[in-house]
Amino acid sequence: MQISLTFKKIDPSDSLKSYVNEKFSRLDKMFDSPAEAHVVLSVEKIRHIVEINLNCKGFRIHAKEESESMYSSIDTLTDKLKLQIKKNKEKLRRHLTGDKKSIKDKSTQAISQDGSVENTITG
Repeated sequence: MQISLTFKKIDPSDSLKSYVNEKFSRLDKMFDSPAEAHVVLSVEKIRHIVEINLNCKGFRIHAKEESESMYSSIDTLTDKLKLQIKKNKEKLRRHLTGDKKSIKDKSTQAISQDGSVENTITG
């Protein structure tokens, strides 16, 4: 994964650079093709903000996270990215197999009071 870092209103430190590279390079194994990530680290008063623009063959992801610690912002953002990547891969897989249902549409079973099973579709 090609990662470019931008620091706004914060001093660039080697520890932050290595932490970002370590966290986001773990996501590289989730992609089928090479990916590019542009990460912006900024500080506004007490808010530490991390933004990422991730481009890969087939999709783009933009995510933003803010908290009181830069490291916790980075951790939370990587968790968000994992979920978005999985969602996009599942959507792409469904599309390629011809199953055009939305990911939100899931068939669930509900048991009524009389004990019979009812299939409901949520969406």
